[in-house]
Amino acid sequence: MSKVDLIGIGKRIQNRRKQLMLTQEQLAEMMNVSIQMVSNLERGNKAIRIDNLINLSQLLDISTDYILTGKATTDDIEVLTSRISQLSIKERKMIEMLVDYCLTENPPQEK
Repeated sequence: MSKVDLIGIGKRIQNRRKQLMLTQEQLAEMMNVSIQMVSNLERGNKAIRIDNLINLSQLLDISTDYILTGKATTDDIEVLTSRISQLSIKERKMIEMLVDYCLTENPPQEK
């Protein structure tokens, strides 16, 4: 893997960890690895072993595809949809406005 790939992987891991309000220490403990290992992963200094990748995806409730490529899978979208459905109508409207804003600022690229 190139350095760029590892940095992207690390950023996605870090972002999801922070979304879940976990510290590096907490994640390391959950994964049964050192804090240094989590830090190295998040900075893109080390590649992740397959067994750790699978464990991490389960702990962070995101797909291995998303961790590795940044592309959401159907399962990722279903999890997000389920979480959004638990929000109040007012909160869902806020999410809808945010999505509209993001699409206006960054229109989807044609494939």
